Formats: sequence, C-alpha cells, structure tokens
Amino acid sequence: MTTTEDSAVSSPRAAIKARNLRTDNWRRGPILTVLGITAWVAYATFRVFYQGDYWVADYHYLTPFYSPCVSTGCVPEAAHFGRFLRDHPLIPYAALSLPFLLAFRLTCYYYRKAYYRSFWLSPPACAVPDGHTSYTGETRFPLILQNFHRYFFYAAFLISVINTWDAILALHSPDGFGLGLGNLVLWANVVLLWCYTLGCHSCRHVMGGRLKHFSKHPVRYRFWTVSSALNARHMMWAWITLASLALTDFYVMAVAAGWITDLRFIG
Repeated sequence: MTTTEDSAVSSPRAAIKARNLRTDNWRRGPILTVLGITAWVAYATFRVFYQGDYWVADYHYLTPFYSPCVSTGCVPEAAHFGRFLRDHPLIPYAALSLPFLLAFRLTCYYYRKAYYRSFWLSPPACAVPDGHTSYTGETRFPLILQNFHRYFFYAAFLISVINTWDAILALHSPDGFGLGLGNLVLWANVVLLWCYTLGCHSCRHVMGGRLKHFSKHPVRYRFWTVSSALNARHMMWAWITLASLALTDFYVMAVAAGWITDLRFIG
C-alpha cells in the first residue's frame, strides 16, 4: 500500500473547518416548513376545539374538520353516522377520525422527511451535518411506530370515502338539488385529498406490492401506475391538501357564521 493510500485510510474525512460547503440558502426550506406546519396546526387546533360554525343547514355544507360529526353536541342533521361520543369541550366533534388522520400524516414518508429536517434538524438539509450527536433511526420508541403507516392508510382511505359522501350530500339541500360555490370548494378538496391518499407509498404497495409479474395482473398494474404517478408529486399533494383543508373549513365557517353568503348557481 502506498503512502497516499495509507493517508486516505487513516483520514477518512477531509480537514475542512467549515461546517458545510453549501453556498445556497439551505436554511430557507426548513424555516418555511416550520412556519407552514406551525401555522396550520395552530389553526386546525383552534377549529377542532371551537365546536361551532361547522355546518350550513341551508346547503348541507359540513367542514372536513368535523367529519364525521359523532358527538352528542353535533347538530343532528350534520351527524350522518349517528351521535354517540360525549359532548365535552376537550373532545372534538370528529374525535373518531381526527386521531387516525393525524397519525396518517405524521407517519407519511414525506412529512417524516419534512419534520425530521425542519423541527429535529436530522439533518436540516443535504450535505449539512446532523443536529444530533447520535443516530438510532426508527428503531426505538416512539419512532418505531412509523411502521404503522401502512395501517393508518386504510383508516385515511375510509375517511376520504366519508368526505366524498359529505360532498355528495351537500348537493342535496332541503329544497332539492343545488349547486353553489361551497359545493365546488368541497369537491375540490375531496379530489385533492384522493390525490394525496392514493399517491401514498402504502397505497402504491397495496396496488402493486408482492407481485413478480405485472403482466399476469393487468388491473393491479394499472392501479399501480396511477398511484405511482400521484406518488411522484406526493410532496406537492401533501402541502396542497393542507391548504385545501384549511380553506374549505374557513369557507364553511364563514358561511355558517354569516360573514359571507354562498354564491349559488343552481337552487
């Protein structure tokens, strides 16, 4: 072995004083992620515990933050699946679904990357040192629970079906079929939620996993290609659905509170 080779073995890392060689503004991504997620969590927390202005009786608009509304405090018309949870200020009206949706998002592959880098600085960006002295991966509690993401997907899928049913019911107001701006908002949110849910890595595995020959399973292959196409933009759908959920909730709240009047096209 030559002297140069000996030196390479004994000095695995170059003696560089700088913490990293990034010349771009790499801090912008983590900072924007912290601000965006914090703002959304603050708004969502306020809304789920507000327990008001979630239902528009005239047009059957129900905000997704309160779906399904299963508390005894829910307006009977908004409780499409019955009312059986205790009415308490600390129990959200949609307490049956919110924990599963939160778990689905927390364990999502993209969101894990987002909050690992921004909140935990592990690492904050590519080619930037980790903010921690040790690394155990997702092998210990609580991060080992990230492996349950595949099961939370099934719950999220079911809740997306419920959101779709809410949008269908909103087309049938007490006076018959109707269509307003609120309906378009509800349906846009539902479509975006499906794009995020069906583009999930776990959904992609359900569609095409454990297959040795796609040619023998053309239907599953077709579903897998659709899921893969959505998965390629999973980050985009993750952020867009956060925005669509908040905007849909705010619109329903504004109409329910009487701040604005729903623009009607039919009925």
